[in-house]
Amino acid sequence: MTTHVLDTASGRPAAGLTIELWAVEPKASRLRTVVTNADGRVDGPILEGSEFGPGVYELRFFAGAYLKASGVDLPEPPFLDVIPIRFGIASAREHYHVPLLLSPYGYSTYRGS
Repeated sequence: MTTHVLDTASGRPAAGLTIELWAVEPKASRLRTVVTNADGRVDGPILEGSEFGPGVYELRFFAGAYLKASGVDLPEPPFLDVIPIRFGIASAREHYHVPLLLSPYGYSTYRGS
């Protein structure tokens, strides 16, 4: 499983954005914390091997901290702070890519390839 983040307001990759990966079921547990590189990507898969299996997961993108560090003038509290994206993995034989397109007042995602 992989991800990347694009800052659509600035037109560039979102470097330095913290992301947490959580397993949601059967019991919520944080699996790892990563930070995006200069290309807005994580250095390698977030989940792979024996850890990668069917289930419900959640990526938590710490957008508010990233936007503040980028110099964006945000209200307090910011409109978007932590963005949770909950998704299901049905088959460990397939690749799952969950990107985030981010701006201070909106975001979108999709299942990429």
